Amino acid sequence: MKRSTITRGAALASLLGIGAIYLLNASWLARPPMGKPTLISHRGVYQTYSRDNLERDDCTAVRIYPPEHDYLENTTVSIEAAFSHGADIVEIDIHPTTDGEFAVFHDWTLECRTNGEGVTREHTMEALSKLDIGYGYTFDGGKTFPFRAQGVGLMPTLEKILRSFPNRQFLINIKSNDSSEAEKLDRYLRERQLVKNTRLMVYGGANPIARLRTLRPGALAFSRESVKRCALNYLLIGWSGYVPEDCRNSLVIAPNTWHWALWGWPNRYIDRVTQAGSMMMVVDHRSGKQGMPGIYLPKELAYLPGDYSGAVWIEKIEVIGPYLKAHQD
Repeated sequence: MKRSTITRGAALASLLGIGAIYLLNASWLARPPMGKPTLISHRGVYQTYSRDNLERDDCTAVRIYPPEHDYLENTTVSIEAAFSHGADIVEIDIHPTTDGEFAVFHDWTLECRTNGEGVTREHTMEALSKLDIGYGYTFDGGKTFPFRAQGVGLMPTLEKILRSFPNRQFLINIKSNDSSEAEKLDRYLRERQLVKNTRLMVYGGANPIARLRTLRPGALAFSRESVKRCALNYLLIGWSGYVPEDCRNSLVIAPNTWHWALWGWPNRYIDRVTQAGSMMMVVDHRSGKQGMPGIYLPKELAYLPGDYSGAVWIEKIEVIGPYLKAHQD
């Protein structure tokens, strides 16, 4: 066989391969996204704070802005307000207690927000339920404490939250990296017959999330590490149409600066994520915010595609929820 014939054959095979990959990832051949954005309300309606020069272990209760409402994060009334303002999902934080409960509270220790002391998980729920969770909030450098004595008894159990909103969706944040905590949570939910009407959604450290994905394969569960692996593996093999394991039953992050690299973006990509049982969230990496950039103001929604139907991480649901409702109706 002549070399020219071999060369033409190789070129034709390459063109056919490229064409096949193009058609396999052609967005216009996939159905367009349907529906409205899914709003994830971070901590419910809460007191937002300055993130300027914020370090990981800084107390955020002493950095709040002048209050615009009376709600405190991770409380029943805060969660109820978030849903009433249009949240589809409310993110909450949990800690196991020494008496077999799960406390819904953000901080690893108690000193920042409450009048208690020590590590949150080293207390009984009975003791935690007597604390004033509004004790430490101040916006003027400690001159006034506007929520002191208003948060007594407001730290709820996970069971109370789930029973108060039986048909609502929550994203539960496991605050440790201990795999046994996944087992505790799984047992807690099964013994009390909780999360029967909705899908379990959990994120946290790599170890408990890996264990939870084994215990509950159908749960939507992710860690920072699994999200990174999902993104990298999809970039490597997503052209084939295969969705990597870390992208299944997970939250899939789509940075707006990476859309050019996401095979099948937008329609084909979104369809693959949905079919894999996952939820997609576009984040604005041009904003300069770290982690999962949250939305505070309507103008910060400008990075979203016009027909976007994935998740949006919301910091001020009391502002964004009504705004989107007014512009979507």
